[in-house]
Amino acid sequence: MQLYEPTATAFLLTALGVLMGGSALFSRAAGRFGVPVALLFILLGVLGGSEGIGGIAFENYGFTFRLGTVALVLILFDGGLNTPLSAMRQGLKPAALLATVGVMGTAAVTGVAAHFFGFEWKQALLLGAIVSSTDAAAVFSVLRGSGLHLKRRVGVTLELESGLNDPMAVILTMALTGALVSGDPLSWHLLLHAAVQMMVGAALGVAFGYAGRLLLSRVHLAAGGLYPVLTLALAFLAFGLPTLFEGSGFLSVYVAAVVMGNQSFPYRSGLLRVHDAMAWLAQVCMFLMLGLLAFPTKLVEVAWVGTGLGLVLAFLARPLVVMLCLLPFRFPLKESFYVGWVGLRGAVPVILATYPVLARAPGAFSIFNVVFFIVVVNALVPGATVPWLTRRLGLVSLAPPPPPATLELTSMHQLDGEVVPFYVDPASAVVGATIAELPLPGSAVVTLIVRGKDLVPAKGATQLLSGDHVYVFCKPAELAEVHLLLGQQMDE
Repeated sequence: MQLYEPTATAFLLTALGVLMGGSALFSRAAGRFGVPVALLFILLGVLGGSEGIGGIAFENYGFTFRLGTVALVLILFDGGLNTPLSAMRQGLKPAALLATVGVMGTAAVTGVAAHFFGFEWKQALLLGAIVSSTDAAAVFSVLRGSGLHLKRRVGVTLELESGLNDPMAVILTMALTGALVSGDPLSWHLLLHAAVQMMVGAALGVAFGYAGRLLLSRVHLAAGGLYPVLTLALAFLAFGLPTLFEGSGFLSVYVAAVVMGNQSFPYRSGLLRVHDAMAWLAQVCMFLMLGLLAFPTKLVEVAWVGTGLGLVLAFLARPLVVMLCLLPFRFPLKESFYVGWVGLRGAVPVILATYPVLARAPGAFSIFNVVFFIVVVNALVPGATVPWLTRRLGLVSLAPPPPPATLELTSMHQLDGEVVPFYVDPASAVVGATIAELPLPGSAVVTLIVRGKDLVPAKGATQLLSGDHVYVFCKPAELAEVHLLLGQQMDE
């Protein structure tokens, strides 16, 4: 039955509302059972597709590629804004090696395995390149659902790698697709081209980051809602212009966000929340659309190939390459194994698999179906074991829990002061002290105490107890002295 406006639009919005609402509502339950949220979104998309109960016919690979590109820009920009420079200094070298040499090594090993499964060499290497990048969001969504937090060094390495490895996977996929379509032989120029793209992307990313800093500190907009519009424009420019100049737009947008995120600017907390919401919306839409593209009857045809390559990727290619890459950095064996095992695949491989289809490369549809199957297998095999393995290897962080509430100052202008949360550790010297007894510097003052689910007024006679989250207002110059008194600042 053909639908006409406004009925067609109403039907579309109803279907999207059901799929997106279901994804959000069931995400918590999926995390508790050790299933990556991404897999849940994809499966809901499959159920809503033309061969599922929803019956939504969708085969627009071009639109999927464009939407996926926008989604990745939003996700990388949000990840960069939340990456502190301390984390970059701690984990940049191993993460950068994994994001370049590690991606190429994973692509090569997986490509060799794909050749033994019947793909000719160019198709096999292309398939390996497509599934070579990881998605830390899948790992951390499972950990958050289980209430676990990784030790800092391992967590930082995984997170930085996922932000840095997409550009290399994109470059390899584009180059190998071009070689497959043209019939040209592969050469070392591929590596030179990749290096140039990375350098151009990194340089322009730094430039956009500092330009964003300058704009946010100097420009006063008429309304708070316009600040996310400005930062979103910067994200799109940081991706688009480097791509037009033969650079890596994905690397550029991530680097730009890191540079911008490590600077105080007006409306910061509001901007971070808006971009977090946009990143989640992008992930949900992207995974649902990828699920709509899947045809279960076609996936069954490549089940044995997809399962075999998925197991090779999980048990051999990724762990082997990661352990070799991390040898120079003296990672303990259990940490190297963990980083290699939990390198889950997200939507990036499936998005990259649409590119050969758009380029009409030989065997593109077979590659797409196999890649889709590999992503699902990879999410189930390593994905379901992430919480158990984290505990088994002793990699659970002993850091204090995040504050259960958020107290902040929101302003469209730069303020000379901030509200900072601190956690009262059981071994802290301030346990049992009253607020009046705290030797706080200058204008610093305790504004609120969060104790479990209770909000405790900050009065002079109020005692600080172990496990309290204490919110202190102070000037930037006083922050170091408050740190010495109350301990480590908490991340909200």
